[in-house]
This record gives sequence, structure tokens and C-alpha cells, in this order.
Amino acid sequence: MKAISAATLIVIDRNSAALELAKKLGADHTIQAGDDDSFVAEVKALTGEKGAEAVIDFVAEGGSTSTGVKLLRRAGNYYVVGYGENLNIPTIDVISTEINFIGNLVGSYNDLAELMVLAAQGKVVLHTTVYKLADFQKAIDDLTVGRVRGRAILVP
Repeated sequence: MKAISAATLIVIDRNSAALELAKKLGADHTIQAGDDDSFVAEVKALTGEKGAEAVIDFVAEGGSTSTGVKLLRRAGNYYVVGYGENLNIPTIDVISTEINFIGNLVGSYNDLAELMVLAAQGKVVLHTTVYKLADFQKAIDDLTVGRVRGRAILVP
């Protein structure tokens, strides 16, 4: 995001290693998420009590969508990348705060082309872990427990 935006980036994660990587990649602020929603107050404080203009949710499960909506400011945008749980937001909350929901599975071909240009220019670094196809279960286990940073790739 830092390569294409001047936005202040606040990254929230339960995994401290993921937060360290986010900071290394340009996050302005990192916040460790816990079992409660106390990090919502931290985001509000960092945004002058307004909330985030945009939330990009790469998890979309385990309650992240209902908590993520609490992070938005009025007329904010909530981006769900991938898939996960159902959205269960009262329509009156959507209408009265004028928030928007945008879904995206993986990005468009143009997004990929732009990412490859940024990578070739050294403006972004792609983080991948490669597994042999026969080791697919290890890849799934590593992903499940949070050992994968970036993307896991299976190769035949």
C-alpha cells in the first residue's frame, strides 16, 4: 500500500511476527489484536476519534467483519478480500453511517500487472513460502497456525 498510496496505514493482527513484517513493509502503526475489541479504541485514537476511511479485511472470519465495521468512520469503505464468514450488519447501521462494502476475491488482471511493475521497480517485495505439492498438508498446517507470511505456493 505504501508504494501506491499516501494513506496512513494501521495494521492489526494477532500474530506479532506479522506485525513486525507489516512495520518493515511500511505500516505507520501496528496494533496487536486480542480476544476483546480494545484495539478499536486504539484505532479511534490514531484517527482523531473518527475511525478509518477504509478497512481491508484479509481474514473475514472469526468475528473480524463485525469488529472491522466498528473501525470505520462515517462513509467509510469496508473491503473484504477473499472469503470467510457472513456479514451480519443491521441495515440501519449501514444506511445511517453511509458505509460501503466492497468484495474482491483476488484482484483483477490489471491489478496483477500493476503489482508486477511495482515489484520489478523494487517498490514492493513479494513474500512467499514454497512447498512441494507432496507437502500440501504441511502448507495447510503452517497456514492454519500463522507461520506463513504472504502467500504459500505449492509446486509439483
